[in-house]
Amino acid sequence: MKAFFGSMTGRVFLTLLLGVVITAVLTQLLAENERQRVIEAFRDQHAMDRAEQLITATETVPASARLAYLSAANRPGIQLVVISDELPVKPAPSPFTAALAVRMGPQYKLATIAARPAACDVPRIQNSMFGPTESQWKGVCESINVRLRDGELLRLLVLPPPPSVIAHETDYRMIIGMFLVSIAFLAYLVARMTTRPLKQLAQAAKDLGNDINHPPLQLSGASEIRQASAAFNAMQARIRQYIFQRTQMLAAITHDLQTPLTRMRLRLEKVGDGELRDRLVGDLSAMQEMVREGLDLARSTDTTEAMQALDLDSLLDSVTCDATDAGQQVAVHGHAGMALLGRPMALRRCLVNLIDNAVKYGQRAFVTVEAGAGAARIRVRDNGPGIAPGELARVFEPFYRVETSRSRESGGTGLGLTIARNIAEQHGGSIALVNHPEGGLEVTLVLPEYYAGK
Repeated sequence: MKAFFGSMTGRVFLTLLLGVVITAVLTQLLAENERQRVIEAFRDQHAMDRAEQLITATETVPASARLAYLSAANRPGIQLVVISDELPVKPAPSPFTAALAVRMGPQYKLATIAARPAACDVPRIQNSMFGPTESQWKGVCESINVRLRDGELLRLLVLPPPPSVIAHETDYRMIIGMFLVSIAFLAYLVARMTTRPLKQLAQAAKDLGNDINHPPLQLSGASEIRQASAAFNAMQARIRQYIFQRTQMLAAITHDLQTPLTRMRLRLEKVGDGELRDRLVGDLSAMQEMVREGLDLARSTDTTEAMQALDLDSLLDSVTCDATDAGQQVAVHGHAGMALLGRPMALRRCLVNLIDNAVKYGQRAFVTVEAGAGAARIRVRDNGPGIAPGELARVFEPFYRVETSRSRESGGTGLGLTIARNIAEQHGGSIALVNHPEGGLEVTLVLPEYYAGK
């Protein structure tokens, strides 16, 4: 779950979901407030019409029958009763009383009672999207003394309406639940649709790093996505052409140098001075080694070899057996038990370079293999003097040699680690160097695991 919300899809999904939910909640609150205001205004208008009708009808009833009529005519909310007590009135009528007085005419005398009826302050239970809530009636709620045209004084009670009988039957929880589910589904679809092209570009960039000859992206989707895909395909074509030209040039130079170097070696054999001949042959051997390593460097950037599933333990066992047969001291510990997707010859070259370096500069190689978190880690440690911390990053530069650990006599040209890193990066892996606490240099090669379902 944390990884999902850390991705672009999760962030877009969460932003859309929160935005829609917050907007919906605010809209619902405003709608409920407006609805309540309209209901109260309609109730006030209805109360005024009802009060006018009740007062007018009561006046037409004989005084002896008015009490019985009012008992039958009064309804909850609007009631006209006979006064049994004297209550103080306000100096100025309320807006409702004033409006009712205008509608009744000057023959009727209306005055607003100063004290509010007790029913005005009774909490009302309302069912909303947040559940049952208590609130007070904000509409007209007051008592009015009404003097009829015949002089009788009555009291008009304008009280809050009774609560709705069917309001509590609405199941807002199911409505809110369905709303959230539908919005979450829509937000997820929009997030997927928005971030899918980005994922495709990211995967294409990853595939490009592993295989420069990977098929180009299909030009589909929105115009901006097609434009970005076309630009990516053009970039891939330019990079492929550049790598091909560089590889061809380097391979041609190193290959063409082999012939004159071989002729020079044959001619040096005829030099009479033995000491001079040996030194010249040594220099020529170093040059030939550099040419061979240069050719290997050119091949390390070549991606024409087909990718295939490999058993890491079998590959490493084959490499270490060859090294042991060649007289090198190599010890292997651990078991990966996993498959890799790679180029067999390239990976073999990478492992051979790491083991050769350990043996050349540290007399022997200790190889440790472990697997975890979807990747294999191969650690190659030697017994050498190690490398100064400031030089650890520079040893990957082509032809760079650390003087304390590499020399012409040891055969180092400064290309072994460069070639190994190129091969590792082509397979989506990495190489790191560190001085081991117990002495020696430790090289860690990390290669991703291959999943057959992908």
